[in-house]
Amino acid sequence: MISVVGHTAVDHICKVSHLPVPNASASILERTISFGGGAANIAVGIALLGGKVSLVSAVGGDFIGSAYDSRMKELGINQRFFIAPEKHTATAFMFTGPEGDQMTYFEWGASCLFETEKAPSLPFVHMATADPGFNVQVAKQAGFASFDPGQDLHRYTAEHLKTILDSIDLLIANHHEYAGMCTTLGLTMEELVSSVPMAIETRGGEGAFLYEKGRKSFIPAVRVPCVDPTGAGDAFRAGFLTAYAAGFSSEDACRIGAVTASFVVETCGCQTGLPGWQEMTRRYKEKFGPFPTHGPGRV
Repeated sequence: MISVVGHTAVDHICKVSHLPVPNASASILERTISFGGGAANIAVGIALLGGKVSLVSAVGGDFIGSAYDSRMKELGINQRFFIAPEKHTATAFMFTGPEGDQMTYFEWGASCLFETEKAPSLPFVHMATADPGFNVQVAKQAGFASFDPGQDLHRYTAEHLKTILDSIDLLIANHHEYAGMCTTLGLTMEELVSSVPMAIETRGGEGAFLYEKGRKSFIPAVRVPCVDPTGAGDAFRAGFLTAYAAGFSSEDACRIGAVTASFVVETCGCQTGLPGWQEMTRRYKEKFGPFPTHGPGRV
């Protein structure tokens, strides 16, 4: 069982004419409302790929019995939810400019419960965006632990990050988030990736880098027509975690992550285009050649 900790949210995804400077405005060209939240996106991706997954999250009274709730139940996701009946489920407002750059505003809503609830002890866990103190507790108690600070990075102090880095097996983030962590910790990129057993740096359409045992490996992105980049990083994580937990090597798991991410950018919405295992396997063979074998599962 793969556990994922973090936000369940409703996404308002907007394509805009440009990203404005302060005190200016821009036109919204398209707007889509869809299921989201970094942790929930990853959990749904894992479930669709055939993995067993538990989602540790917080939701508001508007979630119970909703279409989103029903969708998770249909997929067999184990919901370990903290519920705040009087609050909204977390909501993200994302604005994407013509060059693919994004700005996001996030209403925590029910996710404020992470600040007060007790963290569970989990044998194989990925910590997505959530309260820093909660993730510190998770990291300290976990078996295999993966961490992604995501867009909540601004909430983490140097002490939070140091404690988590001392406890995890995998650090995964995009190049902007690595830069932010380096600034907070006063470390170089080389020092940061050397402080954990394994690190993955995603760089959107430029691909990703895997750092492991002193070696740096490049993982190319899978080129497809891009409709919207939102959710590609979460899909990469879903593909990687599903494959790695099943016993694939870290490099093969990264390629599976890259293939999984390619489906998401072809549509608008973080979960809309997520593939099943057979779909992912077919595209993997088209892009990378023979599908890899794997050893015994890690969970």
